[in-house]
Amino acid sequence: MEFSLKVNGETRVVDVEPDTPLLWVLRDELGFKGVKFGCGVAACGACTVHMDGTATRTCVYPVEAAAGSDITTIEGLAVDGVLTDVQQAWIEEQVPQCGYCQSGMIMAVSALLAETPNPTDEDINAAITNVCRCGSYPRIKKAIQTVISERGAA
Repeated sequence: MEFSLKVNGETRVVDVEPDTPLLWVLRDELGFKGVKFGCGVAACGACTVHMDGTATRTCVYPVEAAAGSDITTIEGLAVDGVLTDVQQAWIEEQVPQCGYCQSGMIMAVSALLAETPNPTDEDINAAITNVCRCGSYPRIKKAIQTVISERGAA
């Protein structure tokens, strides 16, 4: 079945089964390799993208439900090659270790900060449930705090 998807501002048509997880459509059909497979049950967050601005785990999200949504992957987060403040903070604070979970983590944090520009630690803990097997959580929180303070200074 054909589905029209708007990914990173560009409309793409795919011919897949309606229940195909969006993760596999984005990776295998459209080539967005920044969307990672981690657990397959929407628990780890490695597959997180933005669906109409909301952080969404795609490994259990059927492609038919994604049609008509505005999808942003990690590849579409930067604009004209300019990193977002979250991406820049990730570099400055040297957040990644292995890096496998980081695209999903950045997408989750970006969605949180778009919705709640000055989150409390409680807000962060509630919204960012992505799993980092390397345990870089202290650096993740530091990067989030860097973005918050830089936005406040601007």
